[in-house]
Amino acid sequence: MATIRRLEGRVVLITGGGRGIGQAIARACAAEGARLALVSRTASELDETARLVGDEHGAEAITIVANVTDYDQVRQAFSQTLAHYGCIDVLVNNAGNIGPVGRVWDNDPGEWARTIAVHLMGVFYGCHAVIPGMLERRRGRIVNMSGVGGPNSSAYDAAKTGIVNLTENLALELQGTPITVNAISPGSIHTRMWEENRDLALAIGDMATYQRGVQVTSGQGASIERAAALAVFLGSDDCGTLSGRLIRAFADRFEDFPGRMEEIMASEAYQLRRVDPDRPFPTSPSYPNLPIEGP
Repeated sequence: MATIRRLEGRVVLITGGGRGIGQAIARACAAEGARLALVSRTASELDETARLVGDEHGAEAITIVANVTDYDQVRQAFSQTLAHYGCIDVLVNNAGNIGPVGRVWDNDPGEWARTIAVHLMGVFYGCHAVIPGMLERRRGRIVNMSGVGGPNSSAYDAAKTGIVNLTENLALELQGTPITVNAISPGSIHTRMWEENRDLALAIGDMATYQRGVQVTSGQGASIERAAALAVFLGSDDCGTLSGRLIRAFADRFEDFPGRMEEIMASEAYQLRRVDPDRPFPTSPSYPNLPIEGP
């Protein structure tokens, strides 16, 4: 009996698809039958990923050199994909950089702004470009890459938190449509970005982050394959109605989600904390007029 591949014939566009997590997602999607559009700034890395998915799975992949901080380049990349394949079924917004490492007041404002542009504006540009076509076709999945840095990674963290809020807002705006939007927290995975973060942390004397970087880059990090598997899940029909959620690849049992969709979507699970003006705050026994948690 033939194995049913979950993305058979689907067109998946992956930004940052030349290396690291983006390449792992491309390979996982190819194994599930996807046709790929790979986007990044580096042609040689894109060519390597295209070669891998072709050799491993016979997958078709087009490569497009584009910078996600430039909306005209993003639109052109999407136009090229549509001209070649005729549609985009799944968008994976994965492009990113580590950004400036150090205290907020020591960061270069230009580098800080560029990190916001790569992560947050890049995701916005991709969603802005792809959603009209998905609405017209009445089908689409969007997967946004989030994450957590920590002290001395303020630009990265601010951008990634913004991505989660954008994901939740888009899901609300797309309610009643067949389009889902979710975010992934992949965990600390050994990629070139973590190698850079490790070395930059050492340079500024952030020994906690440096030691964490040594662990991650010495084989003790999170699984890149699991992050890729979660992207496949969120891009496939298995995702069902799940939308507006942040899923942790390294900790959440997303394999069990198909039987829990109604429960998950009726709860505030897997979301950033929101304040519902129609629902009173829970209060602390010690301070009855204050919420238990901060804003």
